[in-house]
Formats: sequence, C-alpha cells, structure tokens
Amino acid sequence: VPYSLAGVVLALVTRGWAGLGQSLAGLALGAVLTGVLWWMRGMGMGDVKLCAAIGAWIGPSQLVLALVVMGLAGGVMALVVVARSRSVGRSLDGAGDLIWGAWGRRFRPHPTLALNRVGTQSIPYAPAIAIGTIFSFFAQ
Repeated sequence: VPYSLAGVVLALVTRGWAGLGQSLAGLALGAVLTGVLWWMRGMGMGDVKLCAAIGAWIGPSQLVLALVVMGLAGGVMALVVVARSRSVGRSLDGAGDLIWGAWGRRFRPHPTLALNRVGTQSIPYAPAIAIGTIFSFFAQ
C-alpha cells in the first residue's frame, strides 16, 4: 500500500490532476486484471498488489505492455519448471481445464486447481513482473 500511495502522490505532485487520473487508472487496471487471476486462484495477492502499485507508478498504457511481457516471461518460467519436473502432460491438462473449463463453471474458481492447495506446483511470479516492468521502460 505505501508503494501505491507513493506513486499516486508523486503523480499528483509532478503532473497535477492529469497525473493523478493516470496513476489511479493504472492502479485500477493492474488491480482488476491481476485480481481476476487471484480470484481464479491462479495468482497470489502479493502479486496483485505489486501489479496495482506498478500501475500507479507507470500508468495504464505502459502497464498494458508490461502485463503482456509479464505473461510471456511467466509462461517461459512455467515451461522451464514443468519441463524440469517432467510433468508437462499433467500441467497442460490442468491449464486447459482451468482456462477452458471456466465457462462451464460460470467463471468460478476451479474446485481442485488452486495455489492454496497443498502440493500445488507454483512459481514465484515477481521475477516475471520485474521483467515486464523493466521491458516497458525500454520500449517507451
């Protein structure tokens, strides 16, 4: 929360009301888009708060690019982890069921595929968030 607040205050002080609007829009976009993944139990709340705070600092347009690169970096990280653990088939089945089965579940969380279940394989997503954020600065 302090990181988010600092981004909002700095935007207001340096760019006025327009900066405040951009900062709040970035914060909201980061919270909503990653919040959906948290709600589906595919991302931790710390990652959601970090993405929202980054949105407060960089604004919505730069955040969109950062989120795309985050997703790509996270996907590569996940593929490496799955390949090393030799669970490619099981992971692809689970990912397909989580994504494509969401419609049949009326977008409710999956009953068994969740980060909060004991024994669930997960990856730390902060490196992917950092990669996406840094890339968004170089792409500007």
